[in-house]
Amino acid sequence: MWRNRNVWIILLGEFVVGLGLWAGIIGNLAFMQEVVPSDFHKSLIISCGILAGLVVGPLAGRIIDRSRKKTVVQQASVARIISVLFMFIALYTNSVIWMILFLITLQIAAAFYMPALQSIIPMIVKDKDLMALNAWQMNARTISRIIGTAAAGFMLSFFELKWLYIISFIVYIIMFIITSFLQLDETENPSLMNKEKGNFKEVLPMVKEHPIVLMTLVLMLIPTLFLGSFNLVIMKISEIHQSTTISGLLYTVEGIGFMLGAAGLKMIAERVKIGTLLFTLAFIIGSMELMLLLADIEFFALLTFGIFGFSVGCFFPTTMVIFQKQVPKDFHGRFFSFRNMIDSVIFQIVLLSTGMMLDLIGLSGMGLVFGIISLSLTISFLLYSRKKNVVMQVQ
Repeated sequence: MWRNRNVWIILLGEFVVGLGLWAGIIGNLAFMQEVVPSDFHKSLIISCGILAGLVVGPLAGRIIDRSRKKTVVQQASVARIISVLFMFIALYTNSVIWMILFLITLQIAAAFYMPALQSIIPMIVKDKDLMALNAWQMNARTISRIIGTAAAGFMLSFFELKWLYIISFIVYIIMFIITSFLQLDETENPSLMNKEKGNFKEVLPMVKEHPIVLMTLVLMLIPTLFLGSFNLVIMKISEIHQSTTISGLLYTVEGIGFMLGAAGLKMIAERVKIGTLLFTLAFIIGSMELMLLLADIEFFALLTFGIFGFSVGCFFPTTMVIFQKQVPKDFHGRFFSFRNMIDSVIFQIVLLSTGMMLDLIGLSGMGLVFGIISLSLTISFLLYSRKKNVVMQVQ
């Protein structure tokens, strides 16, 4: 796998684009702090971009399935470059409208880029290397998040805000150049041969025909409950301990745990059946949500985030392998667009629910609710899979 140039292009591209993305996110927050006084208005501005990504999701899926994946990835990179130009205008005019255009363009680009990239991965490596590549791709994303946020925060202390977007602009140009070196054999793509196929409505019947895919989609709700509430939970723990230091420790412990999980996944997967692994990880993640009941004790708070990070570092690459192998290849673009749309909607619901529950029942109550939901889903689908004799196997 490591002798495959496409693998290095994908990993390097993921790292590079992550740096630009996180530099932009930190820049967005800093810009909004200057020009948008209301927290509610800030959330509405961010939601504009997310909504745009949701709206174009079905179209993105159809286009990805009917087009060459490399072309889609490169065009998405061009859209990212154009989006930063809107942000330069926003900085020059101090206008929120231009920032909204920046967010919308960026999210539309992501709606095409991510599903196309997820469709490319099974095209460039053998089935036995899928889990390893998915894990390393997520590691590259995690490392870029850690470095990107740290570097952006450091730069804001010494340079003007515009330099963050200059870095993003350069990074997205580099991304376009890197992806131009991809070498993909797309001559056998059935959807390219038949332009009439590719209706987005065909995704749901396909999912129903593949119970493993359906169960995996539902099980992904379990880590999303934790991830969607992640930042709010860390802020709440920081308030409980009256310490800003613990916030940094929690982010660090979770990031290290994630990378260790992703790095060790192939070794674990060689010893454990994929179905057993998936349900075990879901059970551990649900248990960590219950562990938030002990978040007022610093050791247990750090332990919870460390184990959660390790578990999701194993969980997400495992789910990606299931999707990439079980979903027919001529459905990949539409399916991954559909999955990204579901993620976006659930994240918004979880975020709003977390804020409400933290106000009404506190962190312990929220952890109890999320933990019960997660463990109930895990046990229910485990019993369902045994009753229906669904074999969670992708080899």
